Amino acid sequence: MRARRSKIEVASYKGKRFGPALKVILALMLAGALTFAALLGAVLSGAYDHISGEPQVMIVLGCQVKEDGPSILLRDRLDEALNYLEDHPDLTVVVSGGQGPDEPTSEAQAMADYLIANGVDGEKVLLETASHNTAQNFAYSKKQMDEAQIDYSDGILVVSNGFHLTRARMLAQRAGFGEVYTLAAPTSHLPSRLHMYIREPLALVKSFVFDR
Repeated sequence: MRARRSKIEVASYKGKRFGPALKVILALMLAGALTFAALLGAVLSGAYDHISGEPQVMIVLGCQVKEDGPSILLRDRLDEALNYLEDHPDLTVVVSGGQGPDEPTSEAQAMADYLIANGVDGEKVLLETASHNTAQNFAYSKKQMDEAQIDYSDGILVVSNGFHLTRARMLAQRAGFGEVYTLAAPTSHLPSRLHMYIREPLALVKSFVFDR
């Protein structure tokens, strides 16, 4: 009787083992989770201020503009730029961002208006109004700076929300900027913060592969 019960228990246990297909699926899910965690770690590592030396050019990256002005994310970037400019008023400020189909004006124009309204010298502000993604932000900004003979040999200071800066640094270096420093703006809108920290690791892969 005991031997028969043991056989039944062993048979029942064997029936609960994972099949080969399920093992492959679980392995792929685990690999995906580990990869995403590594990418998120890379994003988080760049979400802080990284500044040394005395860069003479600041590039503020654009974000959505609404009918009533810069979005919350964009205001976060602009306010962080203003805080830094209080102690570094001589910097050339490049505001970079084109106009999307749902925006009343270019992101660069909205940023310039905001900065000037808050005391920044308009002659120090250079508008780049053609870009529609981060890679273009840097490529087009660099072209305009070269045409205007603006010296960025001491490096550039990139201003964006923290989640964006790892990718921004990579793309700025690809565009040909030597020293790239970053100034991390907070993301005061919590839903946007959660969304972006999910989206940005995937965007980092996309930019690494395609934005060249």
